[in-house]
Amino acid sequence: MQSLPEPCPADLMPDATGVDAFNAEYRAAKQQRTVFVAVERLGPHWTVKADLLTAPQHVVDDVVYDAVRVAVTQLIRSGEIRRDSSAGPLYFVLYDVDSEQRA
Repeated sequence: MQSLPEPCPADLMPDATGVDAFNAEYRAAKQQRTVFVAVERLGPHWTVKADLLTAPQHVVDDVVYDAVRVAVTQLIRSGEIRRDSSAGPLYFVLYDVDSEQRA
């Protein structure tokens, strides 16, 4: 599978390590009305979050949402992410991703 291009270079991604930094970055996304995206290490696994509540003007197209929902369902069924992962429609979270690169 070919890697997708990065929409945001890693050196431009804010460090949201720790509760205070995480909350500050979330508030900043809300003030700037941008989609909040986070990749977090939780023990040996990683969690990916995308929150559209911070950017109410952004709408996920039905075709895109359906594709994301199908992909998340397949990842859950294959055991690649936890069953309590969520495919939106406004908040997306993938728990227990096995590596930072995969996240």
